[in-house]
Amino acid sequence: MTTTPTESIPGMDRMHSLEVFRHYDRSHWKLSEIDLDGIDRSLVRPEYVTLVKSAVMGESNVIAAVHGFMNEFIDDYDFSAFAVIWGYQEVQHHYAFTSWLQAVGETVDSRAVAAMRAPYEPGSSRSATLATNIISELTVNHVYRSVAAWVREPVLADLLRRASRDEAAHAREFRYFAGERLRAHPEELASVLETLYFYTSDEKIKHPVSVFKSGLDALDGHETIDTGFQLFLDQMAETGELGELQAKIRKAFGGLTGLDLSSNGKVRRALAGAIS
Repeated sequence: MTTTPTESIPGMDRMHSLEVFRHYDRSHWKLSEIDLDGIDRSLVRPEYVTLVKSAVMGESNVIAAVHGFMNEFIDDYDFSAFAVIWGYQEVQHHYAFTSWLQAVGETVDSRAVAAMRAPYEPGSSRSATLATNIISELTVNHVYRSVAAWVREPVLADLLRRASRDEAAHAREFRYFAGERLRAHPEELASVLETLYFYTSDEKIKHPVSVFKSGLDALDGHETIDTGFQLFLDQMAETGELGELQAKIRKAFGGLTGLDLSSNGKVRRALAGAIS
């Protein structure tokens, strides 16, 4: 029988994923709590449908992500267990948003969803992969929370708030695992800073789903995660809100690395120092 090599295996009393699971088991919401029969159809606007379809397309990438995590972190049981827990919650978002669409007589093309199935390739380092997911979760947390305050259909607003809270918790856990990884592999710092700069240096929302999946033929003519982000920026976001989101992401990475990353210039200088 072959065995998988492991860098270090914490005792069960130190498995972070066990604490995450216990918290989830105690407090996580259920789809049955969403009052889909109580949707006020008179308050449903076309923009809401577009936003939710975009959310479905983003959340449907969870299978590709979990598959990628299982491949890349093959010797890390603790993170792999967390990835499965995280994956269930993201599937819940996918199917909760899908259920809201169905309740208002809308749907998403299953061929577009199925096209997202192929696993993500490993990042330039494991720390970079974890960093990418911190950015993903913080971005969606911010957008869901802002959209929840903007929409007038109460059931959708409730669903968005629940999903937003979940994404904030996910960002916290990815940050935990990224911190553990960087402590063991400080040589991966440059890849983390490079990831941060890539996702926060442009005047638009960059998300891993759009970076890695946007060119799929099955998405032609279909809403994508970028459709929702652009609608958010065009119609809902306050002046300066993109900068606020990017600053929040840089602050999180400052806490992760212990560096001053409060501007793109400081990120560039930190990256140069990490490479030299």
